[in-house]
Amino acid sequence: MKSVRIAPSLLAADHGRLKDEVQRVEAGGADMLHVDVMDAHFVPNLAFGTDTVSTLRKLTKLPLDLHLMIMDPEKYVAAFADAGADSITFHAEAVANDYARKYKDRGWSLQLVCKDFYDRGRLDRTIETIRAKGKKCCVGINPDTAAEALEFIDRVDMVLAMTVWPGFGGQKFIDSVVPKIARLRKMSPTVDIEVDGGVDLTNVERAARAGANVIVAGTSVFHSPDAAGTIRELREIAGRAHGL
Repeated sequence: MKSVRIAPSLLAADHGRLKDEVQRVEAGGADMLHVDVMDAHFVPNLAFGTDTVSTLRKLTKLPLDLHLMIMDPEKYVAAFADAGADSITFHAEAVANDYARKYKDRGWSLQLVCKDFYDRGRLDRTIETIRAKGKKCCVGINPDTAAEALEFIDRVDMVLAMTVWPGFGGQKFIDSVVPKIARLRKMSPTVDIEVDGGVDLTNVERAARAGANVIVAGTSVFHSPDAAGTIRELREIAGRAHGL
């Protein structure tokens, strides 16, 4: 049975009090910290860089769960690994061939009509660099990218199923992603499955019952008057869904 882990997302924290916010969720029982990196290209926003990751590494002993919402991840994973990340998530859409991805109103998705989704050289360099740095290798997919596009699921430690379109915090959980989580779990009983986006006490059970065991929660934790209580409840609810 996969263990349940709670990863508060620092995108929703008070960035003017980052040290206090990190200490608040660490004391509240967080298992890891989720750190979003955005390049204003893969997503229409900018957030966090290597300097911030280096600072966070000095502030906490919690694992840093890095989420690269950037194009060309193979060019940057080494720098983020050196800055202190413990796990690095790149997006499948970001290492796809141009003809295999389509930008819709809200973000990128892979097209199942394609015979070969990926730029194999870039995909391999990304994975191999993360592995060479001794970090956990993870891959993320956007809401409209099908689970079946992850033909290399056996090469990663974790899959991140986005339950909102990436780029901004505070969005509503997309329920239609839940069946995809179940398909991912069927594809691999051993990989960790992470969910990110709009996750709170009202929907975490559905995500966990489908197979998710790593729960990213930003607004629901950092905007809670009782962050520790919210972290505890998220873990308990997800744990029950897993039969723990």
